[in-house]
Amino acid sequence: MTILEFSLLIWIGSFSAGLLGALTGLGGGVVIVPLLTSVFGVDIRYAVGASLVSVIATSLGAASTYIKKGYTNLRLGMFLEVATTIGAIAGAMIATFVSVKALTIVLAIVLIYSAYLSQRPRIEHIEDEVPDAIANYLKLNGTYPTPDGVMSYQVHSVPMGFSVMLIAGVLSGLLGIGSGGFKVLAMDQAMRLPFKVSTTTSNFMIGVTAAASAGVYLARGYIDPGLSMPVMLGVLPGTFLGARILTGAKTQILRIIFSVVLVVMALKMVYNSLIGGL
Repeated sequence: MTILEFSLLIWIGSFSAGLLGALTGLGGGVVIVPLLTSVFGVDIRYAVGASLVSVIATSLGAASTYIKKGYTNLRLGMFLEVATTIGAIAGAMIATFVSVKALTIVLAIVLIYSAYLSQRPRIEHIEDEVPDAIANYLKLNGTYPTPDGVMSYQVHSVPMGFSVMLIAGVLSGLLGIGSGGFKVLAMDQAMRLPFKVSTTTSNFMIGVTAAASAGVYLARGYIDPGLSMPVMLGVLPGTFLGARILTGAKTQILRIIFSVVLVVMALKMVYNSLIGGL
C-alpha cells in the first residue's frame, strides 16, 4: 500500500468518524482508535494521539455551528467540565490499584443498559416543571431552537449530574476511554436536558478534555503529523456535515444512532480486555 492510498483510506475512515462524533456527541475517537489499530495496525499510543487530534477537530468543527444556532449550553458545559477533570486525575492516580479487566466488564454492562435507557420515550418539554434551586443559582437553565420555535428548558438534579460526570472522568482516567457517552447520558437521563442540547454540549466539553490530554501525548512524541494530518482533514468535513444533519434530524433517530454506538463500544471494550489484549 502506498502512502497516498494509506492516507486516502485514513481520510475516508476519519470522515465517517467526524460525522458520527458530531451526531452523537461522543467524539471521533470512538471510530478512529479501533480503525487505526485493528485495520491499519498502528501502535495504540499513536492511534490515541491521532484520536485526540480528531476529537479536538470534531469539537471545534461542531461547536462553532452548535453555538451559533443556540444548541450548546456553554455555562453548563464549563461547570460540568470541572467534575470530569477532577475525576480523570483521580482515575489516573488509582489506575494501578484497580482490576481494569473486571471494571471493563462492569462498564460494558452499564453502557448496554444505558443504550436501553436512551431508547425509553421521554417528554422533553414538560409544563410547570419545578425549577432546580442550584441550577437557578448558577444560571444553568437555557433555551434551544425547535421546529416550533425557541423552547426553554430546566436543568434538573445538578448534584447527580455532577456526580455522574465525576464518575465519567474517573473511568476515562482508569481505562483511557473518551467519556463522551457518559456525558451525554448524565445530561440526558440525570439532568433531563433535551437530547440535542446534551449531544451538542458534550461535543463542546470533549474538546476541552482532549486538548489537555493532547499536550501530554505531544510532549511524549506520540502525535505523528503524517498520521494526524489525514485524520484531521477527514474529521473536519465529516463534523460539519454531521452538525448540519443534527440540526434538522429527529431526536428519536439520534437516540437510535447513539444507542447503537454505545453497544458497539461495550462489545469492543470487552473484546479488547478479554481477547484483544489492548
